[in-house]
Amino acid sequence: MKYTKLGNSDMNISRICLGCLSLGDAAKEGNNPWLLNQETTDAVFGKALEMGINFFDTANYYNGGTSEIYLGNAVKKLAKREEIYLATKVYYNEGALSREAILREVDASLKRLQTDYIDLYIIHRWDYSHPIEETMQALHDIIKAGKVRYIGASAMYAYQFLKAQETARHHGWTPFISMQDHYNLIYREDERELFPLLTEENIQITPYSPLAAGRLARLWDSGSLRSKGDSFHKKVYDTNKEIDYPIVERVHETAEKYGVPMSQIALAWLLSKDVLAAPVVGVSKMKHLEDAVAAVDLKLEEQDIAYLEELYVPHKVQGAL
Repeated sequence: MKYTKLGNSDMNISRICLGCLSLGDAAKEGNNPWLLNQETTDAVFGKALEMGINFFDTANYYNGGTSEIYLGNAVKKLAKREEIYLATKVYYNEGALSREAILREVDASLKRLQTDYIDLYIIHRWDYSHPIEETMQALHDIIKAGKVRYIGASAMYAYQFLKAQETARHHGWTPFISMQDHYNLIYREDERELFPLLTEENIQITPYSPLAAGRLARLWDSGSLRSKGDSFHKKVYDTNKEIDYPIVERVHETAEKYGVPMSQIALAWLLSKDVLAAPVVGVSKMKHLEDAVAAVDLKLEEQDIAYLEELYVPHKVQGAL
């Protein structure tokens, strides 16, 4: 495993972040059959530690809060808390990013994760219903209280991110150190507007959906359990099949050239970007984890990167809504 400093922080994170959306009680929210129970969570978490992953990402609302519970249980049993980094999120809850909601939800996340502090607390979306001053002050206060070490943002427009940063700086509050955006080979909208700003601010990304919900890991219509039941990502990706699938075919072609799974090509492409710290990779099988870690050492030739990027055309914005 390789490691990198996350932006303007002292967090020396692994180049792969284990995303924990796939952890949780299948009967709690949506009856998702692909969710990992506690026993499998422990096995995956233990394997991730063994392979050098020290960065884990969840959210307060994932699977009715059971993702945080399962992750917290695994950490308690298998890890030294000071040797790992835990990220969780706030927004999809009553009150969104109001002061009252942030103070309430951070305590609830700490309890579910069974920890005294959260390394990276991320606002899950931009809150149009509360002033950014209220949100940034509340985030600063939970840092001063020792409940959170750093704060990050997710899925917003560049003007919104800059507005939040300038609000924090103007008042002497804590600014964001990271951006968890929607970014992969078939969705690259942030390159034009957001990335130049992030580079100037020394902010790195920890993108979600790096494999486009599996669509960059296999030729489509494979009939996987996740793809059959995942109506949300069908809406996000499948409407663009005509322009996206030729890129997927190039990923397949490049994977055959290198003799590796498609997922490794898609992740290696992400890891070639200077703005990227670590993609947030969700797994439902141990092999998914092994392939993600192997991608860290896979260096693509420049002509292959250009070949993978060549066919991309602008998409309707997804995520920053």
